[in-house]
Amino acid sequence: MFCSGCGCSIAAGQAFCPQCGRPSVTPVPPVPGLQFELANYSGKIRALSVVWFVYAGLALVAGIAGMAFASAFLSGRFGPWANGPWWHGPMPPQVFGPALLHFIWVILIARVVLAVVAAWGLMEHAPWGRTVAIVAAIFSILKPPFGTVLGIWTLVVLVGYRNSSLYDQL
Repeated sequence: MFCSGCGCSIAAGQAFCPQCGRPSVTPVPPVPGLQFELANYSGKIRALSVVWFVYAGLALVAGIAGMAFASAFLSGRFGPWANGPWWHGPMPPQVFGPALLHFIWVILIARVVLAVVAAWGLMEHAPWGRTVAIVAAIFSILKPPFGTVLGIWTLVVLVGYRNSSLYDQL
């Protein structure tokens, strides 16, 4: 550091110039800028990632419970018609029941895997994580109420030029 009056060398921490006695200028502390904003955005991304993991787990548990109910219902072992007066034998063969159950299982597993991959990509700040999370958010908007809230929150946090540039710098 140098004196602004005479140009003499001033050691760091000296209040006055040793040659001319002029007060030294204290450096202005940096204003919290990009680093503060990056730390704040990183916290939002981490929270979003944790919520995606929780959502994937809840979707898996609810899907397994729903599929167990649907399987029991379609097999004739559930409900008042299981022992009803018109029910005298095995359930008639189902044409679409098993195929429908398999299709729903595929959709359920795909939805859970997409949520886990989105959560993992956001947690690791992977470049592809943002894209996968946006796709998962668009699909989850159709699953009210939690999927809709999570989808909207994800789109608000990840979409836009400012958010894109912040995510790229993480």
